[in-house]
Amino acid sequence: MSVEANWQEIQTTIEQACRNCGRDLEEVTVVAVTKYVTVERAREALAAGINHLGENRMKGFLEKYETIGNDAIWHFIGSLQSRKVKEIINDVDYIHSLDRKSLAKEIDKRADSPVSCFLQVNVSGEESKHGMALDEVEAFVEWLEAYPNVQVIGLMTMAPHVEDEETLRGTFRKLRAMRDRIRDKQYPHAPCQELSMGMSNDYKLAIEEGATFIRLGSSLVG
Repeated sequence: MSVEANWQEIQTTIEQACRNCGRDLEEVTVVAVTKYVTVERAREALAAGINHLGENRMKGFLEKYETIGNDAIWHFIGSLQSRKVKEIINDVDYIHSLDRKSLAKEIDKRADSPVSCFLQVNVSGEESKHGMALDEVEAFVEWLEAYPNVQVIGLMTMAPHVEDEETLRGTFRKLRAMRDRIRDKQYPHAPCQELSMGMSNDYKLAIEEGATFIRLGSSLVG
């Protein structure tokens, strides 16, 4: 199916999810995850009106950025090696995977201006997933105050790949509760208004639980 056709279906689902929980459509930003598709397919997403593109590999990002450049708003959503930061840091608009001090130091050192970052949190505690534990988040946010080029705009997680709705909702609720806690402390360097959670299999539930950024690959671009 075309990206346009997929997008129309997804918009219907997003509208329904927003109605279910009394939220405005404008509160949800869709990031088209283009890691497995061609530059042409990524351009289809732009043509359909989706201007946020997400890549999780350095090579894929650099290839697409070379062609598409500033026509898109760029999200780096994969694990980022500290030594690779310099290759992308002034071309990406958002980083969804800040999860350790060495990475924060490198972002701060290499960025020309403050970078919008999500702290990646491994809410489910799965060994296969990157991210810090929930109980590490607050201390990490406080430590980040010394690094002015790291702006913590929110928290990010990947829910377990399960069908059980309560397990998924529970994961999203825990992240939202931690987001609220950080936000309410009103740190200048960590406004923490956003929640990056929800992918192709669970984005409807994520929206109902407060997601402000959802990351859609297979359901949107294939």
